[in-house]
Amino acid sequence: MMNYREYQQIIRRKSRQISVGNVKVGGDAPISVQTMTNTLTTDIDATVAQILRAEAAGVDIVRVSCPDEESTAALKHIIAQVNVPVVADIHFHYKRGIEAAQAGAACLRINPGNIGSPERVRDVIKAARDYNCSMRIGVNAGSLEKHLLEKYGEPNPDALVESALEHAKILQDHDFHEFKISVKASDVFMAVAAYQQLAEVCDHPLHIGITEAGSKRAGTVKSSIGLGSLLWAGVGDTMRVSLSAEPEEEVLVGWDILKSLGIRHRGVRIISCPSCARQGFNVIKTVETLEERLAHIKTPITLSIIGCVVNGPGEALMTDLGLTGGGNGKHMIYAAGKTDHTIENGDMVNHIVELVEAKAAQVEAELSAAKLAAQ
Repeated sequence: MMNYREYQQIIRRKSRQISVGNVKVGGDAPISVQTMTNTLTTDIDATVAQILRAEAAGVDIVRVSCPDEESTAALKHIIAQVNVPVVADIHFHYKRGIEAAQAGAACLRINPGNIGSPERVRDVIKAARDYNCSMRIGVNAGSLEKHLLEKYGEPNPDALVESALEHAKILQDHDFHEFKISVKASDVFMAVAAYQQLAEVCDHPLHIGITEAGSKRAGTVKSSIGLGSLLWAGVGDTMRVSLSAEPEEEVLVGWDILKSLGIRHRGVRIISCPSCARQGFNVIKTVETLEERLAHIKTPITLSIIGCVVNGPGEALMTDLGLTGGGNGKHMIYAAGKTDHTIENGDMVNHIVELVEAKAAQVEAELSAAKLAAQ
């Protein structure tokens, strides 16, 4: 945790740690952000371009669907051109899992409910071991095994957890332990309850998500409720926000959830007011413009943009840089919580961008110096 106030502390569930390529998942590793491509995997150029956009947004791990032999053949060329670990998404055809492992996938995601017989699952396990892949057991409320649906009558948290543990046992019986588990559902209550139950009965790292959450806005709200609840309770080692939107949007929302809980910080976090008749400048337009202009900053920096003096000075006390609206088109700039200088409307946005860039450069220089001193 990066927070220091007692009421902000999150006690994270203790889990085993595995590797997804060069990204550690579980244990004390940072909670990683994932997304999935939606291009045709056989369109290598389009898929690579999409992954690179996700990388620019801060993704840690990317999943790629491998529905056919042509896709697993393309996977090798995709992996060679990107910088993050690639998870191969395997459904129905176990041979695709074997081919993906051979192609260099860092992890194989299988849904045991539709991959086939235990023998076929075992063949995929062997390929994962032979080619140094980790695995994800991906249980989904929409594709539970027939015997569990008959037992419980419908998908529910107990059925999701039982399915996950049954398939975890198959991997463990084969002395394979490099795996994580997900128990996703589109129903927030079901998903959260399933993850809470699973977290209590095993120490496997958990991949959390609300599957098929919906459109960019509605899905963001739904995912934030579900994932926020779990993360606040210390549950979750890696996460994906599932939106009907471009992959980079999923990544940005994932980071915003982590930043809101103080779990991970990346880029500029803007604290801004909703604006009212007291505003000294157009807060909404200013924030929209600053988000675009500051998207290239990766250094964790907090910036408050408040339209008037009611809350402006107080918010500025808790941010690296702040802007509070004033009268006659003159506004106060704060640095490290203290009044620094005034700025007029016309120069405001460019000036703030310059201040943030300078602050980011200063922070990076300090970090580099600290690393050198520690060597």
